[in-house]
Amino acid sequence: MPVINTEGFEGCHYHHMDLINLYECEIGEGTKIGTFVEIGRGVKIGRNCKIQSFAFIPEGVVIGDNVFIGPHVVFCNVKFPMTGEKYQATVVMDGAKIGAGAVILPGITIGEDAVVGAGAVVTKSVGSWETVVGNPARVQGED
Repeated sequence: MPVINTEGFEGCHYHHMDLINLYECEIGEGTKIGTFVEIGRGVKIGRNCKIQSFAFIPEGVVIGDNVFIGPHVVFCNVKFPMTGEKYQATVVMDGAKIGAGAVILPGITIGEDAVVGAGAVVTKSVGSWETVVGNPARVQGED
C-alpha cells in the first residue's frame, strides 16, 4: 500500500506499514496510526494524535494536536459527490476526541477539547468543550 510524499511520517508510530494508505499528507511527530487507515492528499495532522484502525480521512481535513480519532471514523469532504462540487474544509481542533464509527460531514469545525460520541453523525460545527451524541449529533443534555 502506498506512502506517497508524506511529510513527518518518520516520527510516527504505526503497526503495519503495508496496511495503511498515506497520500501526500503531513503528519506530526508522535502520532500513532492504526491499521487500514487512509489519509488523503493535503491532509494535515498535528502532533501526538491517535488515529485508530479503519479511519478514513480524505482531502480537505485539518487535524490539530493531541486529537483522538476512534476506529471506523469517516470524514466526508463533499455533500453531493456526483455534482462535481469542490472539497469543503473540515477542521478538528486541538484535544478533540471522536468516538468509534462517527461520521463527520464536510465544512464543519470540531472545537478544542470537544467530544463526539461513538456513532454520532456530525452535521454542523461543534463548539469547544462541547459533547455531542446521536444522529444527527446534538449537544448532550439538549432536547
